Amino acid sequence: MEFCAVSEESLKKAATVLAGGGLVAFPTETVYGLGADAFNPIALAKVFAVKGRPRFDPLIIHIAAVRTLEKIANLSPLSGAARKRLDLLAETFWPGPLSLVLPKQQAVPGLATGGLATVALRFPSHPAARRLIALSGGALAAPSANPFGRLSPTRAAHVRDQLGDKVDIILDGGPAELGVESTVLDLCAERPRILRPGGVPREKIEALIGACGTGAADSEAVASPGMLKSHYAPRTPLAVFSREEIIALPGSIDDEAAFLFFDSGSRDAWQAGKTRIHAPVKTLSDTGAALEAAANLFEYLHELDRSGVICINAQLAPEQGLGAAINDRLRRAACR
Repeated sequence: MEFCAVSEESLKKAATVLAGGGLVAFPTETVYGLGADAFNPIALAKVFAVKGRPRFDPLIIHIAAVRTLEKIANLSPLSGAARKRLDLLAETFWPGPLSLVLPKQQAVPGLATGGLATVALRFPSHPAARRLIALSGGALAAPSANPFGRLSPTRAAHVRDQLGDKVDIILDGGPAELGVESTVLDLCAERPRILRPGGVPREKIEALIGACGTGAADSEAVASPGMLKSHYAPRTPLAVFSREEIIALPGSIDDEAAFLFFDSGSRDAWQAGKTRIHAPVKTLSDTGAALEAAANLFEYLHELDRSGVICINAQLAPEQGLGAAINDRLRRAACR
């Protein structure tokens, strides 16, 4: 495993590794991705093996130019209304943290799509990610660079700590700006459906294309990454609470529990009247800013997971905007 800072030289070296069927961890604006050639089934199989990821769980294919879209997605089955929605979404949110589920081209390996006839695509905004994708032929399959179901990596060091020598090159581009994964939106159905909340809030999507459904139909297979009930979990058991519930919790007995608060007001209300608190306590955003909270979420969960406590008590965010994505990650992390 080679660990190196992002530079033109390291990006070109990483592209050579990818062309040879290797794996490269690289920064995006959401979290660090584990990249493989999207059209190389052997490289894709390595991704599943390294992550311990179920083969039925599809990957997101990352592109670096809108013109690459039709090499991956077959747009001919889409209705006129769906094509219009696609154009609006791509023009407004790409590059950025939005993944779109579309019918796939036959050339896309079934391993990348979990055997489905659809494919999830994203055009990341991080300049290093876009340069690497462009140098590598224009399309990389890239789930988060962590063991399946565990905390997503927002720093290169998280990748090194969790995957180590299983990755050929880890490119260090600093901390992820956003800190939660992309929103996944299915455009194949008559009514668009948000399969996973993420970096683009529902409110912004619906303001552009109208009301959207939520989740996949009960009879469907896993249609996108991040849809399994248990996901994004630390090794330490985690429980989630509303603001009122977490404020009512007693102080940690023998400092066995850590606390993750959404804002300083909630933290201070919990601490009021307690004379001895030495348990690990983190606050996602002192001011309750959802963007700052999202950027800190996985970073702070990694820290608390290493603190030696037996459980983590986490406060849910207000359920709007990026708060919905934060809560989705916390609830999945708490499900065992």
